[in-house]
Amino acid sequence: MANSPCVAITGASGALGQALLLRWHQRGARLIGLSCGPRDLLLRDESGQAIPLRNETWCVGDEDRLRPLLAEVDILVLNHGINVYGGRSLEACQRSLEVNALSSWRLLELYAAVVAERQAADPASARPQAEVWINTSEAEIQPALSPLYELSKRLLGQLVSLRALDLAGPQLRIRRLVLGPFRSALNPVGVMGAGFVAGQILRQADLGCNLIIVTPNPLTFVLMPMATLGRWLYFRLLTRPSA
Repeated sequence: MANSPCVAITGASGALGQALLLRWHQRGARLIGLSCGPRDLLLRDESGQAIPLRNETWCVGDEDRLRPLLAEVDILVLNHGINVYGGRSLEACQRSLEVNALSSWRLLELYAAVVAERQAADPASARPQAEVWINTSEAEIQPALSPLYELSKRLLGQLVSLRALDLAGPQLRIRRLVLGPFRSALNPVGVMGAGFVAGQILRQADLGCNLIIVTPNPLTFVLMPMATLGRWLYFRLLTRPSA
C-alpha cells in the first residue's frame, strides 16, 4: 500500500525482532529486517504465506553505510543486543558497550540527521512524523544478573535521555522500550513470550506512549518514570545545546 509506513528493525533475526515484524506485517507495513548474519530471514504468517521482507545486513561500527536505506524509513526500531552473562574481560567489555549502547546511539544520531535532511529537502512533504523506538530494557534500572549487560543498557538509557533534549521534536519522535524478561536466545528462561511483548509494545504506542514498559515487575512502572524524569531535569539544567 502506498501510504503504509516503512519499518526497519535491527536484531530482526531475534525472537522480539521477528515478533515485531509479524505484528507490523499485520498492519500492512513495508518491512526491512536488519541483522548481522549473512542468512536471509524468512517469516511466514498464520496461513503459512511468506511475509514480504527486505533483508539487509550490517556490522556494528559500520552504521553510516545504512544512510541511504534510512532515508526510506518511517519507523526505526533499535532492538539489537548481546549478553555476555558473567564475562568481564576486555573483549567482553568492548563488545557489550559497542553492541548494546554505542551502535544504537550512532544509529539514533544518523537517523535524526537523515530525517532533518529529508525535511529540509521537502518541507511540504506529507510523510508522517519519523520515529525511533529504542529497546533499552529493564536492565536500565533493575538487576539482570549480567553486569556488563546492565552497564551497557544503562549507558544507552543515559545517552538517549541526554540526546533526546536536542533530537526529539516535530520531525522525530523517540520512544523508549523498557522490557522485562521475555523468552529469547539471550534469555531462554524469560517469563513472557516475545509475541505477547510485541503486541503490548504496539498497543502502548497506539496510546501515544513515549515510555513503553512491558514487564511483570510492578516496581519498574514506578521507578522507570521517576528515573526518566530525573534525568530529563538533571540534563536540562546542567547541559546546553550546541551552538
